Amino acid sequence: MSATEVTILRELLAADAGTVSGTRLAKLLGISRAAVCMQLQKLTRQGFVFEARRGRGYRLLKTPDTLHAALVQTYLGGRLRPTHLVCLDTVDSTNSEAERLLAAGAAMPLVIFAGAQTEGRGRRGRIWHSPPAGNLYSTFVFRPRLEPARLQDFTLWMGLNICELVTNFAKIEPGLKWPNDLLVNGRKAGGMLTEARVDADQVRDLVFGFGLNLNGRTAGLPRDVARTATSLAEATGAPLDLNRFAAALTGRILSAYGQFIEGAHRDKFARLWKRYDVLRGRPVSVTQGTRTVVGTATGIDDEGSLIVRLNSGRSERFRAGEVTLARESTPAA
Repeated sequence: MSATEVTILRELLAADAGTVSGTRLAKLLGISRAAVCMQLQKLTRQGFVFEARRGRGYRLLKTPDTLHAALVQTYLGGRLRPTHLVCLDTVDSTNSEAERLLAAGAAMPLVIFAGAQTEGRGRRGRIWHSPPAGNLYSTFVFRPRLEPARLQDFTLWMGLNICELVTNFAKIEPGLKWPNDLLVNGRKAGGMLTEARVDADQVRDLVFGFGLNLNGRTAGLPRDVARTATSLAEATGAPLDLNRFAAALTGRILSAYGQFIEGAHRDKFARLWKRYDVLRGRPVSVTQGTRTVVGTATGIDDEGSLIVRLNSGRSERFRAGEVTLARESTPAA
């Protein structure tokens, strides 16, 4: 990605269906008209389609349907931007790539996107199926210098912001299933994984991974996964613009992170949780190790722990666990 590409794309996108003269682009970039042509040829090889109109200039006809770092940066516009943005066609895991870039001294905040993962990571060491079908796999890396206790509701806060983003972007109403699943129409469309590296009593590196079934089809997933999965495209009936969504997601995550660090998120957290919580009032089973507890979810506490009311009337709080919706008739443990 180069600043030159971002400038060219910014001007052509701003022109909408109009044209931008080669002379204007050359002047903005401080290069020759011939150099502008070379840049456009390079972008053409990357999947862009341009129309050249004699005496009028260039018009952008089509953008690539694969991830493109300069296009993501262009769509970000005046919103918050990461210091380091990486877009990959395929990677073993975006979180693993983050570890490598951290070791190499990459600047923060760091954002990594990939169109496919060969070794996607879920919670508790599970595999996250990441087929190359227009989906989006991402990792956001920060250096917060916070006490570890401050991070107890970080994943939930990020998930709520993603829910609101999906509502606004795709015009559908998702839900958040404690602690880290994004649901659409009761089926899983995305998942989150937060990892922290701690020095003494402070978090040094905060790594937030998010995988989203954006434009994929569940028919291509393993049978046991396809049974409970969906994608935003399947829910809306049409594919979404991958790079526009990546830009919108970047801006939202960076903004939400800033609010979290400043401690300015509490009121909004409560409002969003009330809107997007899919468990409140519903029968659930929570498994921790070999123990399973069944009851009714009644919300979360100030630390983000799930509260479950048992049939006995006693409530239990869970900092972690596997949650599934249970049958109403199942007795509480």
